[in-house]
Amino acid sequence: MTQLASATAGTITAEMEEAARHEGVAPETVRERIAAGHAVLPANRRRTGRRNILIGKGFSVKVNANLGTSRDYADVERERKKMKAAEEAGADAVMDLSTGGDIRAIRRDLIAGTYLTFGTVPIYECGILAERETGSILGMSADDMFEAVKNHIEDGVDFLTIHAGVTRDVVATLDADTRVCDIVSRGGAFLAEWTSHHGKENPFYARFDDLLDLCREDDVTISLGDGLRPGALADALDAAQVHELMVLSVLARRAREAGVQVMIEGPGHVPLHQVRAQVEMEKELCGGAPFYVLGPLVTDIAPGYDHIVSAIGGALAAWAGADFLCYVTPSEHLSLPDEQHVREGVIASRIAAHASDIARGLPGAFERDRDFSVMRRARDWPGMLKNALDPEAARLIRQKGMPSDEETCSMCGPFCPFKLKDGVTEQGT
Repeated sequence: MTQLASATAGTITAEMEEAARHEGVAPETVRERIAAGHAVLPANRRRTGRRNILIGKGFSVKVNANLGTSRDYADVERERKKMKAAEEAGADAVMDLSTGGDIRAIRRDLIAGTYLTFGTVPIYECGILAERETGSILGMSADDMFEAVKNHIEDGVDFLTIHAGVTRDVVATLDADTRVCDIVSRGGAFLAEWTSHHGKENPFYARFDDLLDLCREDDVTISLGDGLRPGALADALDAAQVHELMVLSVLARRAREAGVQVMIEGPGHVPLHQVRAQVEMEKELCGGAPFYVLGPLVTDIAPGYDHIVSAIGGALAAWAGADFLCYVTPSEHLSLPDEQHVREGVIASRIAAHASDIARGLPGAFERDRDFSVMRRARDWPGMLKNALDPEAARLIRQKGMPSDEETCSMCGPFCPFKLKDGVTEQGT
């Protein structure tokens, strides 16, 4: 049985028990939320050694880090370093989006080397292999697409992004409108071009029941990809995006009815004032399914700083109800990230996630900040450095700017307000 089927039947699995301990909640709470379709526990039965996590209502907001080679940078050792950086920075999951080199070997290597929940996008591999063999991504067949899904499941992938909502009708909606950035999703572009060229329906939509059968067998979670997500603020909340979301809402219901865990992916580039509305729309249309957002990015004009842009949008989105933040790095829109940019992207998203956990009243989140402030007031530097969200960064900055009086920082020095107050109190004046 899948986690969803078990939860629906009233059974608490070992994975639910583990995840409940990590969240500090009762296992029955976990079971109820998975049964309702409001949370997922991605856990491919073929994989061992994974740290089980919960994504969804009432649980801490999770952070994903995208890894993966490209044609220009196909070094698996580079990807290992990036994955290590993601782990050390506190990511909850990673996705391998490789498009260069021996894609399957790279995927297997990365899965074997991490305890994090692992996701992929099978259509990438399928399209790239078709391009290598036939000269075009259009050379892939429907059977090729499903064969790719099988391979990813066999390799132990916990959740799969599937762009099943890029239907012919949805693409027609896009074609009838004018977008600044058209399609920015790579998987969405692959399938939109394929359906238009072959005059056939998206196989993942047409054969959705076959997809459910494959995922149910090994309890692989489906992440319904937003192939028509906006890639510019000017394109946010247009007809094509909403049309696709409506299709995904129907597919999400079908997945739950089949006992397959499902979450929904979301934008993308969204103006600040639209973020809450977009999250609430997904939750309403999709029956409270967990929402996995890329950013969102709240301005288009900050390449080099898009990790900050996405952290702003991510905090707002998660406060509004989004459950899973896909990080954005300083390299977004510019290049493939290196391990330092991976680290910076994870930390930025973790800040957003924690800020929203506080705003949502997650037990223990506010208390963590209060405890830290008590250490700050006491000038407990070892305690602060140990309990900072990024201890390594805090320690390096502290060491670089050490003051002559180690009880203070080099900004305030002898005029540290805490030390002054303590001195006044000690003198009794």
